[in-house]
Amino acid sequence: MAIAATISLPLTSPTRQSLTRRSLTSLRFFSSSSVQPRFLGLKNVALRNPNFRVSATSMSIEALEKESQISFLDRKDSGFLHFVKYHGLGNDFILVDNRDSTEPKVTPEQAVKLCDRNFGIGADGVIFAMPGINGTDYTMRIFNSDGSEPEMCGNGVRCFARFIAELENLHGKQSFTMHTGAGLIVPEIQDDGKVKVDMGEPILKALDVPTKLPPNKDQSVVKSELTVDGISWNVTCVSMGNPHCVTFGTKEGQTLQVDELNLADIGPKFEHHAMFPARTNTEFVQVISRSHLKMRVWERGAGATLACGTGACAVVVAAVLEGHTGRSCTVDLPGGPLDIEWREEDNHVYMTGPAEIVFYGSVPL
Repeated sequence: MAIAATISLPLTSPTRQSLTRRSLTSLRFFSSSSVQPRFLGLKNVALRNPNFRVSATSMSIEALEKESQISFLDRKDSGFLHFVKYHGLGNDFILVDNRDSTEPKVTPEQAVKLCDRNFGIGADGVIFAMPGINGTDYTMRIFNSDGSEPEMCGNGVRCFARFIAELENLHGKQSFTMHTGAGLIVPEIQDDGKVKVDMGEPILKALDVPTKLPPNKDQSVVKSELTVDGISWNVTCVSMGNPHCVTFGTKEGQTLQVDELNLADIGPKFEHHAMFPARTNTEFVQVISRSHLKMRVWERGAGATLACGTGACAVVVAAVLEGHTGRSCTVDLPGGPLDIEWREEDNHVYMTGPAEIVFYGSVPL
């Protein structure tokens, strides 16, 4: 499967303008953030972000096309998958308009290739915007970078919401309903462009997380002992529609310094531990204050990522249960902060954070 026939980068301007090439043999693009350069063989290029610098060999570009040109997102070229890449605090996804079908446009095996950061587009997962079911406006499905399908993804929900807003040409404060493998999710796009998501109630019953660890607080697992590679950890198990194992440190009580963890070594040992029959996401958490946490995450099916929305929600729930914090916290992830609130009045968890376009593209399938 060849990768990247077309790519365009987002502008601050809301209008879609594109530049067409007469001759373009190779193109290298850079972000103002710490994104590694990628070399792509391209047919069309639409430059939409002044934060990107473009250099090319043997390149000339014509004037702007007429505004009447069909939008990139409306293209229906046969044999090509048109997509938009988004990220939520560095947790990045390939978003696909799948509203005309209840079957994903790519297979799990194709998703693995698309997510490959050396030979593909590069992403933590592929997300499909599909027709709603059970009275919802839309359905969200996602394939992880390893081809597995999680119940849902918090950062992915925010990216999904912004994607729908662009597809439907929605502006200002907007809210809609989504069906996911974890149930009903309600994202709300704020006036500042951030997305607030009602993530629903946390699931604490051990059998429903699921975990085989014996309950030690009602039917829940709170600050329980889990032995991993000969080391005893204190863990709290929470599901936000997908399973999470949250730890604030080892049984010895040492303060966890999350930046010092060898996540690639310890993460898989938690994920595949026998106590988690559906595998698990794992969050390692450092307490900064009663309203400020710092975490790193090893995601089930994706490995170490820059952010995990459901993980941040699970972390605040676990922190409250263990007595570390209040119900409203800022959670620092490697990609940036999320604001999380576990409301006492309705028992729902609310997540607020950004979602940004990275670029538009097409690939032949």
